[in-house]
Amino acid sequence: MKKILLFGAGKSATCLIDYLCVACEENNWLLVVCDADLPLAQSKIKNCTNAKAVSIDVSNEENRVDLIKDAAIVISMLPPHLHFLVANSCLHFSKHLLTASYIDAEIKKLEKQIEDKGLLFLCEMGLDPGIDHMSAMKIFDHIENRGGKIVSFKSHCGGLVSPESDDNPWHYKITWNPGNIVMAGSSGAVYKLDGIVVTKPYHKIFNNNEEVNVPGLFPLAWYPNRDSLTYIETYGLGNIETFIRTTLRHASFCRGWNIIVNAGLTDLDDYDEIKNVKSYEDWFLQKSGKRKNLTDTTKFKNEFDEQAAYIGLTSNVPIEVPIKNSALLLQNLLEKKLAMQPHDKDMIVMFHEIDFEIDGVRKGIKSCLIVKGDDQQRTAMAKTVGLPLGIAAKLILRDKIKVRGLHIPVAKEIYGPVLAELELNQIKFNEEFVD
Repeated sequence: MKKILLFGAGKSATCLIDYLCVACEENNWLLVVCDADLPLAQSKIKNCTNAKAVSIDVSNEENRVDLIKDAAIVISMLPPHLHFLVANSCLHFSKHLLTASYIDAEIKKLEKQIEDKGLLFLCEMGLDPGIDHMSAMKIFDHIENRGGKIVSFKSHCGGLVSPESDDNPWHYKITWNPGNIVMAGSSGAVYKLDGIVVTKPYHKIFNNNEEVNVPGLFPLAWYPNRDSLTYIETYGLGNIETFIRTTLRHASFCRGWNIIVNAGLTDLDDYDEIKNVKSYEDWFLQKSGKRKNLTDTTKFKNEFDEQAAYIGLTSNVPIEVPIKNSALLLQNLLEKKLAMQPHDKDMIVMFHEIDFEIDGVRKGIKSCLIVKGDDQQRTAMAKTVGLPLGIAAKLILRDKIKVRGLHIPVAKEIYGPVLAELELNQIKFNEEFVD
């Protein structure tokens, strides 16, 4: 019996586990879900007859090896810094590995060994990165096969609250790792616009963000993601004029978050500065000495005052968590105030804007994906992050994906069948040609 080993049963793993349970029952495979929180893992597999839940310390090599050595394929939904531990063990025991995370420098060093052993380590196999790569490459390949040339690519993606559940001044609720939300944009960004490389530091990421009109929705603001340039060669677009990967948010979110960032509320190394604050209001006022300059002279002062009050920045409630840095204090507030409620639905929006030239004529394509969640557990985020991993795992075990080495899903052999099955699960792009 083939065994699928999944590390991590958190927010983004729910729909993945549902999918794998069905696949295991249909193919007589075994799913092993491992999480530090055993009751959580048990709750996710429910009554699946071909699944079991276990709990280990993944950093303990002996325990980790005991699970990996008998697996046919391993999926890691762990925090990115733990992927390398799993990757090393997978390499040692010749096991395929899937993750939704970016390829980091440590795993990149394993590339030759992975290839030499005839293994597939498939990374960036979630939503963004993941579905963005696959959907874009499908369009690029189609255009280039017709003799066209891609001249501009803007790829926008956002995890948002669905309109019927949008009931707060941030127009946002948390559906994935809250730590990542707090630190979004902290690495700055670099991208290419009209032939010029643009670099934006952290303190300018959320300032005066442009908006895009999403078909069937409403205008959304975008901010640039980290390093877009690394994907130009990966996509085979060496001479492209514009190449930007972005995150979508409501414009009011970006305006508010710009103040949050520039007031220092996401600082990671300010313990000595804030160690003696007693309430969230004390902390906020101490950190935002420039708050008057940031808000009083803008037409959005009232907007931010409402946002600040909503998440508790103006509350005199005593701080009851250990004070380590501002980022963790902010995260503590957001986890309480922007939490998904049982009846809430989230929404994923992915929107590609592609310009190309063919036969000397410039044309465009707009490709849009909108997915809504079912409830607090089976969110749109969980669907779009988890299902690509589950589909890929099934295809690999059925020997339908034969490519080997260290990859992201830009090859047709991968994106073709995965996108086809995603469509069967109501994850489908609508495309509009623009002259």
